[in-house]
Amino acid sequence: MAHTAAPEGALQGAFQRALPGARPAAPGIPLLAAIHGLAKALLAAFVFFACFAFSDTSPYDAVALPTMLLWLCLGVRLRRGAVPLLGLLLLYLTAIIIALLPYLDEAFPVTWTVQLVYLCITGIFFAMLFSDDTQARMEVALKAYTASCVFSAALGIVGYLQWLGIEDLFYKYDRASGTFQDPNVFGSFLTLGALYLMHGLLTATTRRPLLSLTGLLIILAGIFLSFSRGSWGGTLVAVVLMVGSVYATSASARLRRRIVLLTLATLVLGVIAVAALLSVEHVHKMFEIRASMTQDYDRGETGRFGNQIHGMAMLLERPFGMGPMHWRLIFGLEPHNSYIGSFANGGWLGGAVFLGLVLATGFVGFRLMVRPSPFRAHAQIVWPALLMFFLQAVQIDIEKWRHVYMMLGMVWGLEAARLAWRAAPEGARRHDG
Repeated sequence: MAHTAAPEGALQGAFQRALPGARPAAPGIPLLAAIHGLAKALLAAFVFFACFAFSDTSPYDAVALPTMLLWLCLGVRLRRGAVPLLGLLLLYLTAIIIALLPYLDEAFPVTWTVQLVYLCITGIFFAMLFSDDTQARMEVALKAYTASCVFSAALGIVGYLQWLGIEDLFYKYDRASGTFQDPNVFGSFLTLGALYLMHGLLTATTRRPLLSLTGLLIILAGIFLSFSRGSWGGTLVAVVLMVGSVYATSASARLRRRIVLLTLATLVLGVIAVAALLSVEHVHKMFEIRASMTQDYDRGETGRFGNQIHGMAMLLERPFGMGPMHWRLIFGLEPHNSYIGSFANGGWLGGAVFLGLVLATGFVGFRLMVRPSPFRAHAQIVWPALLMFFLQAVQIDIEKWRHVYMMLGMVWGLEAARLAWRAAPEGARRHDG
């Protein structure tokens, strides 16, 4: 599944050396080379373990601290382009902590807030990490993430087909869940891996097309068998945005023809594959249930939508919100809407900052996809996946999903790298066309 989104090598090295304050690389020194190799291995493990979400703790969290500390010792730093992310996350956490103050004697809200602080720190770390040596580090991270998607999707398929005696571990509510507690989170997690493989196949930059195609089919099967309406719709939107962006920004007529032909072929194969799956009776029944616009738990005064209507009326009278995780105590359920949840958990300030974070990231993400730079190809992969989560946030709670903060850091890291590239001397710059 090897894939190179943009050329690297001497030109990228010249660009990095031309940046203000850039430190020279230290090849040829065995100890430093070994330390850098360890740092890359830890980064790959850190990203790969994002798929382990059986519980609130994960190998991801065990690897997080040593990975971040080692990279900080190696000199990663906050660049100007990532400062807005730092400011918005700090302001959001400030709002959450203010709303928490009356409930410091309650263990669950305190624990939830501490976990949120930790996740925001990982988002800032990723923004810092991907601001330098961007293409090489993004490739390491995206390869590791895609491998985790294939791994989790394969387990989800095995669990759904009940090939093992431990189906409940990878199969919940008659839906594939892979290495996740929730099939909805499982399905959405896989989208970035699918986009990475699709991008390589579309642009002919993958070195192992058959392996990439096999991995892509496994991931898409996992998304379908998650029976997550949000994942289905979100993946479709992300794929359309990614393919449209690659087509629109390509100057090669040959590449555009390739994109059109491969897209049509994929649609035909997709229809055939879905039809084959739907011929299986229990798959067909589950599809009919999940394809409905609303479920039983959505309707009624005490359903999801009824709670949201009552809750929004209450929030109009509470500038400091309900307090972290107090929506659950009042209604017995989560809000299942991260935008409403941000106002409930952090008050008017927290809700406004969360909206501002989404809008600012959206502006940056679309600009990265449109403006020529060496980082546009990676933006075409990462931003559509993150946009999918922002859209899904209307009907699910995403503020505790580890991979969302990873992608948030990736987008702002790409933006920081782009701004540094623009500020570099002309001789160290290039366009990716």
